[in-house]
Amino acid sequence: MGGRSNGDIRTEFGQRVRELRARGEMSQEILAYRSGLDRTYISGVERGERNISIVNIEKIAAALQVTVEYMFSAERFKDPPAYQQKDFIVPFGERFKYHIDNEKKVLAFQVHGLLTAQNVEHMSKTLLGICNAFGKGELNVLVDHREMADSSGEIAVYSPEVAERAVIFQEQLINYSKKVVALCNSEFMVQQLNHVAQTSGIIEKATHLFENDMVDRAYSLLDINGNDLIKADAK
Repeated sequence: MGGRSNGDIRTEFGQRVRELRARGEMSQEILAYRSGLDRTYISGVERGERNISIVNIEKIAAALQVTVEYMFSAERFKDPPAYQQKDFIVPFGERFKYHIDNEKKVLAFQVHGLLTAQNVEHMSKTLLGICNAFGKGELNVLVDHREMADSSGEIAVYSPEVAERAVIFQEQLINYSKKVVALCNSEFMVQQLNHVAQTSGIIEKATHLFENDMVDRAYSLLDINGNDLIKADAK
């Protein structure tokens, strides 16, 4: 950040907070509540008007479910809010796909577009119904979130409500899962899913990937050569 004024640094950091908040449908009020800071303070940070302390940077990062280091990473997003009504025109049934490989004991599922809390409830009931046919720790789970994006094609992560439901789903999935590997749309999603998995207690079984050839890497982690739903050349 050498050569820039304090105002430039404050403006850049404020933009960073705003874009991460907007990609996960988190209002200033929710961010303020989760970080233990006042909403007017958060508003001032986003406008580049606050000389924010390291302590408050840490609070905001934790509320956004990312590390402090990630707040300063090169990964950037547009900041128009996701989770608008237009993002849900296509029915969830057309955007949620799953496949069970009984021989290899792999449950694969993918989601295109964004999720609501109700979508997660439906998905959980469907997938846990499949899991009931298997014993404790028998299933490997392969999740494809690479196409989680809003209607304009901009990637997004879980909203606060979706993240809460995901924790509940994972708490139930722990009983059946051997390994869980998730393909992510960004490093931001890796950070968020790590937090969700830590909260649910599934973190020791879970690996979240965002890298080149991540499908092949997922196959290797699950000790499989391929999958009928999630292909190595999928985009």
